[in-house]
Amino acid sequence: MIGGFGIWELLIILVIVLVIFGAKKLPEIGGGIGQAISNFKKASSEPQEIDVTPKKETEEKKKED
Repeated sequence: MIGGFGIWELLIILVIVLVIFGAKKLPEIGGGIGQAISNFKKASSEPQEIDVTPKKETEEKKKED
């Protein structure tokens, strides 16, 4: 069993997806899902790049202008 699903449940889901989207769309869907997962993993492992704390130097320069 994979995550609570047996092999028959996964095959049924695959057949339903095949009927809905067609055989030509499956590679595009798979590629999109793979890219989304890799982007999610990359974003979750990288440190936060956005610093939202205001800096005194930039505030003082704005007041002078």
